[in-house]
Amino acid sequence: MSKPVAERPAVDWRALGERAAAGRGADRGEALAVLAAPDEAILQVLDAAFRPRLRFCGRAVSLHVIENAKSGDCTEDCAFCSQSAAAATGAPVRPLEDVETILAGARRAGELGAVRYCIVASGRGPDPATVDRICEAARRIRAESPIAICASLGLVSSDEARRLAEAGVNRYNHNLETSAAHYARVCGTHGYADRLRTLANARAAGLELCCGGLVGMGETDADRVDLALAIREAGADSVPVNFLDPRPGTPLAGRPRLSPVACLRILCMFRLVLPEREIRIAGGREACLGALQPLALFAANSMFTEGYLTTGGQGIARDRALIEDAGFTVGAILA
Repeated sequence: MSKPVAERPAVDWRALGERAAAGRGADRGEALAVLAAPDEAILQVLDAAFRPRLRFCGRAVSLHVIENAKSGDCTEDCAFCSQSAAAATGAPVRPLEDVETILAGARRAGELGAVRYCIVASGRGPDPATVDRICEAARRIRAESPIAICASLGLVSSDEARRLAEAGVNRYNHNLETSAAHYARVCGTHGYADRLRTLANARAAGLELCCGGLVGMGETDADRVDLALAIREAGADSVPVNFLDPRPGTPLAGRPRLSPVACLRILCMFRLVLPEREIRIAGGREACLGALQPLALFAANSMFTEGYLTTGGQGIARDRALIEDAGFTVGAILA
């Protein structure tokens, strides 16, 4: 005789959302409950996430633009990345752009209405010439534009982080990607501790932290919650949530995409764990959320526009329409 299936304990989604709106981030058990919520409860879960989103971010959606300033030829073996040494994707290989090209990208980002310009360079970490050029570009950008600058250059030392901050970079991106327990399954050329050290170096230099992850790499719900808790512990100001859109030629090419509703649950979990932080819908947004992209804005208050590192996006016009049709506004986060 088969055993009866145990029912999930009821969750008071409204109360969970109100606690988050009061500044109390969800604990591990509550976060796991969000990810275990049935599909039919997704509107209740979104309502819970919307409460802290509205309280701390209003209805604004901040747009960020990426400048892929150096592409490909990376020595690292990150299984998800089309630019890594473990991939055979034909991703473009380009040396670091000159200062004028990086500056032109910042001007275009400003014209698009972006609040932040994200300068990204592939590789394990920057060499001295790369730091020199990024610093010069940052000084030039700050001299002519109010746009905020984020740099993502891989592993950085305390001295490199300090130089970036002095040049006018105000935020550093370095994602933890997944939980400490799952990390070795997706990267073997550098460790979780290396990533945590870079975050500490950036924070010590006075830089804001942009730190998120990538979901859909075969991790469990527990891994996803542990990632969110690690990001909270690191003190991240901004949290990009990427969804794996498997790239042919990478070790993760055969993985299925997450469903749109699963993506919504994950975004809600991040909002409820990190109620006051900027939660950004990042890579894989169009491919994995599809027609449910507008619902993601009830949890997230930020998005990349005009594409990603090696893949295109749906374009600024469609992004603006998506935001406005869902009842949100394009603009900066409320203070």
